[in-house]
Amino acid sequence: MFDVLVYLYENYWRPDACPEHDQLTRKLSSVGFESDEIEEALTWLDGVAAVAQSHVGEQGAQSVRVYAPVEQEHLGDASIGFISFLESAGVLPPPMREMVIDRASAIPGGPLNLEDLKIIVLMVFWSLGEEPDALILDELFVDEEDRLIH
Repeated sequence: MFDVLVYLYENYWRPDACPEHDQLTRKLSSVGFESDEIEEALTWLDGVAAVAQSHVGEQGAQSVRVYAPVEQEHLGDASIGFISFLESAGVLPPPMREMVIDRASAIPGGPLNLEDLKIIVLMVFWSLGEEPDALILDELFVDEEDRLIH
């Protein structure tokens, strides 16, 4: 599923630039994705859109997030730490944080792989038509071992 999401991010400027589901399914299938991972990714993206609608206009700039034990278990310490990092950097406001947590919770299994969480964060930005700043993109795309220290 995550490969499909990355493909969509890399090939479509915004979600509204994507073709309708049937045409998009055919396109994704023609580039080599399996039908079950296409369906899973498109269903997951529909969930992003639904969550985005429910969080439209929310403020909550001073909110504090307390994770339930089931969320802690599902997300894992690394993912919760990364979400906290993005919040403290001022790039993940509370409504987007909640979207990330909701969509991460929709992924079966756990604890969630940090690289998968980064794709979820990227797709939340993408679904809202927002481009994260360059430093955050670097955090989302570059593995720590591949970073150059200046």
